[in-house]
Amino acid sequence: MHLVLISGLSGSGKSIALKVLEDADYYCVDNLPSQLLQPLVAQLDQLGYDQVGVVIDSRGGDSLCTLPPQLDALRAKGVDLQFLFLDAQDATLIKRYSETRRRHPLASDRLTLTEAIAEERVRLAGLAALGHHMDTSVLKPSALREWVRQFVATDAFPDSPQGGLTLLFESFGFKNGIPLDADLVFDVRCLPNPYYEQNLRALTGLDAQVIAFLEAEPEVLRMRGDIAGFVRDWLPAYVRDSRNYLTVGIGCTGGQHRSVYLAERLGREFRSCARVLVRHRELPPPAMTALGIA
Repeated sequence: MHLVLISGLSGSGKSIALKVLEDADYYCVDNLPSQLLQPLVAQLDQLGYDQVGVVIDSRGGDSLCTLPPQLDALRAKGVDLQFLFLDAQDATLIKRYSETRRRHPLASDRLTLTEAIAEERVRLAGLAALGHHMDTSVLKPSALREWVRQFVATDAFPDSPQGGLTLLFESFGFKNGIPLDADLVFDVRCLPNPYYEQNLRALTGLDAQVIAFLEAEPEVLRMRGDIAGFVRDWLPAYVRDSRNYLTVGIGCTGGQHRSVYLAERLGREFRSCARVLVRHRELPPPAMTALGIA
């Protein structure tokens, strides 16, 4: 059985993620108390379901504390399990609730929306590190759907020399904030900026003209080599730490030119030694790629 478990902050996009799985013919369950996860998996396995998606979050109350040992038990039984934790900045969550006029699950006469979000973060703190942490703060629904599809697709990649770790290079613009899901962040705003070339301004780091401009700059090539060297030197340590995902954020001012170019080139450089994903937060889909073993 392939089990995709989804958790995260209310308003971060869990319903959208579950819908992606549903559209891909997964048997989906929302708002499952965590103590029922193992019985559910056992029952669905007997019924012949081989693709299952489950949302477990703060609505489950105190049962959340039983989740980590259950995940260990399921993996020990041979269940192919992926865990996706969705997150977003407080300001984004407040805006989303204000726009939809929906009530936060933890809101009450005692807690304001801001306090409810803070309380939920405390309750979910122990789950955020159990799987892949995805920041949806600036993502449109179409981009989130694509990122979830990409996350699930990593299960189909061939075995990697780096074990179960997936290396993710994410470009972003500092003007929209640092991604919450980044494990390592490199600031490349010091590099020559194609934005100031009139004929390159509307293009991106995926375009040949921008690539040629950047690769003609020695500083860009040196930065690319330095980042690659750092990641290559420390990747084995993250593997030993039993990481499933390592997200490397590459940030420039707008997330359109320099960071996109570097994320793409670094992704290609590491595709021979790891499962690799490349995504561009500030570009619309399908400006993201999934790179397996060559």
